Amino acid sequence: MTKLEDEAAQHTNALGPLVGLTREDIFGAVAVMLRESASDPQRMARHGQALGMDMVRIMTGKSEIAPHPKDKRFQDPAWQYNPFMRAGMQYYLAVQKGTQQWIEELELDELEKDRARFVSNMIVDALAPTNTFAGNPSAQKMAITSGGLSLLKGLKNAYDDMVHNKGMVSQVDKKPFKLGENVATSPGSVVLRTEMMELIQYAPTTDEVYEVPQLTIPPQINKMYINDLSPEKSVVKYQVDNGIQTFVISWKNPSKDQGVWDMSAYVRSCREAMEAVANITGAKKVNVSAGCSGGQTAAMLASKLAADGDDLLGALTLMVCVLHPKQNDIEAGSLISDNGLHLARRRAEKKGVIKGDDLARGFAWLRPNDLVWNYVINNYLLGQDPPAFDVLFWNADATNLSASLMGDFLTIYETLAFTKQGEVEMVDHRIDLSKVTSDLFILGGVTDHITPWKATYRSTRLFGSEDVTYVLSHSGHMQAILNPPGNPKAKYYLPKDRGAQLPGTADEWLKTTEEVAGSWWPFWMEWVQARSGERKASSKKLGNAKYKPLDPAPGLYVMEPC
Repeated sequence: MTKLEDEAAQHTNALGPLVGLTREDIFGAVAVMLRESASDPQRMARHGQALGMDMVRIMTGKSEIAPHPKDKRFQDPAWQYNPFMRAGMQYYLAVQKGTQQWIEELELDELEKDRARFVSNMIVDALAPTNTFAGNPSAQKMAITSGGLSLLKGLKNAYDDMVHNKGMVSQVDKKPFKLGENVATSPGSVVLRTEMMELIQYAPTTDEVYEVPQLTIPPQINKMYINDLSPEKSVVKYQVDNGIQTFVISWKNPSKDQGVWDMSAYVRSCREAMEAVANITGAKKVNVSAGCSGGQTAAMLASKLAADGDDLLGALTLMVCVLHPKQNDIEAGSLISDNGLHLARRRAEKKGVIKGDDLARGFAWLRPNDLVWNYVINNYLLGQDPPAFDVLFWNADATNLSASLMGDFLTIYETLAFTKQGEVEMVDHRIDLSKVTSDLFILGGVTDHITPWKATYRSTRLFGSEDVTYVLSHSGHMQAILNPPGNPKAKYYLPKDRGAQLPGTADEWLKTTEEVAGSWWPFWMEWVQARSGERKASSKKLGNAKYKPLDPAPGLYVMEPC
């Protein structure tokens, strides 16, 4: 994997409170910064003087300002050996340093200061000289060595993005990937199709299977084939190869008319899928796994089943999913305001759905260095194609979000619904995870900037389960999940005493752990198999008389354009 692929793969799209972030929140943060700055002219003069002194030292060649060793933008030797380039870099870094010092001295409360830091970093990142041809020595060298062809290719890439990608710089070369041919190739069949979802059953690859099947609930803003990318990183293939009867939901991409689909509708669909899985397999229990926003849906499903006295749910796996969010969990969380959430709801209700590409665009601009400027440099200035990487291909294949479901997710965030025992009503019941007693497996990712691992750990305190396992994968968000055996860099963390009760906080838990080399998949598979009943002969046929096989996997809904 290239550095560009790795950076982007750590920051795939996800559904969370940031869907409620509005431009008013960002402009409001800027207004607060400017107002506070203007309130103390002496402070402004002091910072102006400090910046002026830095400029003088740069002009006289006496400045020692240097980029951080991890700042990839200034790795070209020209930044060190060309005096003009070096001075330009130092001017920029001086402004960056001065801005950071200015923000720290503003008399703002911690939340407002976090907002100021975030917005100022976005602005300063956009001003980096490396984002322009004149200020990027690597781009200039490429133009010379290619005889100008890199410039022509860069212009073509920019034109293609304007025409075919709605003006957003492309993060992936989609051309090499075809669903059902080299992506999502595990054999299976749709065995249930409704207006909202398809249920896919995958063909067993072993002579015997475990009697308790597993249903995967994917996020609502992404397509289900993240579970079945290439064969070597397919969660689906790994499950069937280990004797698990595997079923996956594939959500329909909602149109404006389907903007009324809310959390109740999605939970009903999950329940319908569980009942179909039980009917097809003859099982009395169905294990469920889910990730990100699919995990929140699974938690709501578990609460509803417990409230109804329905014991169909077996073991529950939640991956990179936050049920107890806090505003400072993520960098952009400080920008979220009550007024912004209200405006976001109103705009979504008017549109019916939030378009998938709008969600992706907004998410990219929250991490512009990783998800925008990296690609501007690669695609436009260097004239190179974006990487052809299956995770990024899936990430670019985003779906719409219904306005009603967005409203419910924001309500869950505002009310901390999963942390309250019976105080918040949704999906025709009072949410109470303390009544859910299923064995629980929770996964976090060390470098996950979207659902930070310490936030995912809080979920261990919410359920009534006596058997709770927490595993920390050494990667970020979806890469934390897609960490198959054979990856030489893979590692994860487990408590040294496997049977010990989980501590109250993530920091306390980390002190009790040890690093384990390799993928966490085999550990999880042993956990799942231990909760999947006895072995029985596998069936050569998919579906049954009631749920007849329809189209082959990955089904029709994933083929629909976004």
